[in-house]
Amino acid sequence: MKAYDIKKGNVVEHNGNVYQIRDIERSSPQGRGGNVRFRFVMYSVPGGNKTDASFDADDELKEVDLMRRQASFSYKDGEAFVFMDDEDFTPYTLDADVVGDGAGYITEGLTGCYVQVIDEQPVALQLPQSVVLEIIDTPPELKGGTATKRPKPAKLSTGLEIQVPEYIGNGERVWVNTSTGEFSGRAD
Repeated sequence: MKAYDIKKGNVVEHNGNVYQIRDIERSSPQGRGGNVRFRFVMYSVPGGNKTDASFDADDELKEVDLMRRQASFSYKDGEAFVFMDDEDFTPYTLDADVVGDGAGYITEGLTGCYVQVIDEQPVALQLPQSVVLEIIDTPPELKGGTATKRPKPAKLSTGLEIQVPEYIGNGERVWVNTSTGEFSGRAD
């Protein structure tokens, strides 16, 4: 597979190791005859060690076969997160360092997740686009304040902190975007 065909989330082999592409920066050359270069931010699979590497557009990279299995969060085992395959109920255990910041979005029974598997080893987690979380601590709305709606900090049941509109109170359930960490509405 050519470097210019690679997308975020692809898994490739590089220097004998397996990496998942998390970010891609394209740099166009100055002047004529220069080659377009791609800088990939990659994380080793498994292990999650970050590496940056640059490639020419025509460089060949071997894509690694990655299975995506739909799964639901089952329980925590010490620091690890255990997900259950929605079809065949295979348990996938992902260490806290693999889950990373995603831990703040995982609640009991969370569905719509994808566990990425290479050679039957779970290596990465893809969360749903948004999740519902409960607010456990946020300052009360300022009565008779200005007409502008200022955001305020709110602590969620998972320990995550986000900014919410002033009218949101403790105990409310809200949608949170898992890629930006932003409030995206009240949940029913």
